[in-house]
Amino acid sequence: MDMMWISILLAFAMLALLSLGVWVSFTLIAIGGLGLILSENYQVDLLFATSSWGASTAWSLTALPLFIWMGEVLFRTRLSEDLFKGLSPWLGGVPGKLLHVNILSCGIFAAVSGSSAATAATIGRMTLPELRKQGYSDRMAIGTLAGSGTLGLLIPPSIILIVYGVAAEVSIARLFIAGALPGLLLVSLFMGFTMIWGYLHKDELPKTTGHETSWSARVKGLRKLLPVVGLIGFVLGSIYGGITTPTEAAAIGVTGALVLAACTGSLSRHSFMDSLLGAVKSSCMIGFILVGAHFLTLAMGFLGIPKALALWISGMSLSPMELILYLTVLFVILGCFLDGISVVVLTVAVILPMVQAANIDLLWFGIFIVLVVEMSQITPPVGFNLFVIQALTGKNILYVAKAALPFFLLIGVAILLISIFPEIVTYLPTTMSQN
Repeated sequence: MDMMWISILLAFAMLALLSLGVWVSFTLIAIGGLGLILSENYQVDLLFATSSWGASTAWSLTALPLFIWMGEVLFRTRLSEDLFKGLSPWLGGVPGKLLHVNILSCGIFAAVSGSSAATAATIGRMTLPELRKQGYSDRMAIGTLAGSGTLGLLIPPSIILIVYGVAAEVSIARLFIAGALPGLLLVSLFMGFTMIWGYLHKDELPKTTGHETSWSARVKGLRKLLPVVGLIGFVLGSIYGGITTPTEAAAIGVTGALVLAACTGSLSRHSFMDSLLGAVKSSCMIGFILVGAHFLTLAMGFLGIPKALALWISGMSLSPMELILYLTVLFVILGCFLDGISVVVLTVAVILPMVQAANIDLLWFGIFIVLVVEMSQITPPVGFNLFVIQALTGKNILYVAKAALPFFLLIGVAILLISIFPEIVTYLPTTMSQN
């Protein structure tokens, strides 16, 4: 059968299985097996066994469950609540007032969670009832939370950056550091937009914040912020300084999170077991997807699809910026139907030859992918953050999507900025120490 028709058949088979609700990992394995049979290679069981072993035994993957567990510990203890109480006194006088708590809380929590959904759910539970009680605009409160929740994918340590690093064979430590400045850029864009909105819509903001904003209150707030911020700084600083590997830093992060939770009195046997089971479930889910993606990549290699696609793209004589534009559209469309990790593992093997042929830095490309996947997290019909916030608020999914639209566009601005000024991504990795 002609390769083009095989590719079309496999694509339709994959869409059919996903639309029927088949798990992403099982879909990838089934399509990989079908691809091998169509390539007249019938040793499917042997190839699946060897590819599964290769996909699941990479040492760099050991950081994944540890970072997930660190986020679960903070998610299920009082430390996340302390973020809101610690930030509130500092933001009462800023245009937009406590709406900024959503943005900064998500930014800080993202640096210890690594998960977009966990960030949106944790911060939303704390802030949305308080903002609603004080009379803030529902749409803006939801919008800031939806947009800022996506920071869990970018600000290190990021689960999706670990997945990309393993798939593309790029240093995870360098990816983590590369995500820091783009993460701060997004926080700045979100806060700048919120300030402008707050200045133009003063009538939609309460006259007071409901929280004391004196210097004594701010100092008390710092006492609540410093433990979590200190943990983040130590984990990322140890990676940046070349003192630890990402896996060692993740182990330190888990230990630090457990110690902090115990010191605040919010670590119980119940919360410990819940955090452990939550980390196991998330890690197993991601592990199954990686196994399926690795098997599908192997099948596509036998079929010659990645090489053919790369030759086709290179024959179109696209400039690097044109290729990035096309890939942005592709990733946003895929993100409307798949979660971010699935988008990465499904596409990296096929797209990397094209990216390398266009002389695009794989480190920069990893951050680009994460930013585009962030956009897809707040894009209907399957924007995961939209579902999380809909569950928290009970609002219609289209209402939540409309509230998130300005932040979707701001992420697009960030993608444009890192495309024009790639140094935003590449500068810090060039300065870090080598292990």
